[in-house]
Amino acid sequence: MNSNCKLSNKTCVPCSKNIPPLKGLSLAKLHKQLGNDWQVIEEHHLEKEYLFPNFCEALAFTNKIGAVAEHEGHHPDILLAYGRVKVLLWTHKIDGLSESDFVLAAKCDKIRGPHGVSPAAIKALPSSVMCPRR
Repeated sequence: MNSNCKLSNKTCVPCSKNIPPLKGLSLAKLHKQLGNDWQVIEEHHLEKEYLFPNFCEALAFTNKIGAVAEHEGHHPDILLAYGRVKVLLWTHKIDGLSESDFVLAAKCDKIRGPHGVSPAAIKALPSSVMCPRR
């Protein structure tokens, strides 16, 4: 995540259907603030793929995103595969991007950290979602 990004400190806010999706300069400003390889696709959604050395770390990251998303009340589409997790974000109610999408994207980067999922984040998960140690 961009070291100057304060988005991860914010909370996702529910929006109404009357709020238009972000476009143009307002979208570009948030995208620049987010940084860190997030792609804006057709001004409709955010997308990023995270790479991991194995399935268990990818699964732990996916579960941690799920817990944060549930807490925030804002839920991404997540594709889990061996060694990678793809996150897609948009606000379904407005069929486009809102600030909450950028907030949750920043929170995903914060979970990932600069060196992968932190051991503390993995230990904080319930044993039912952990891979067995070999």
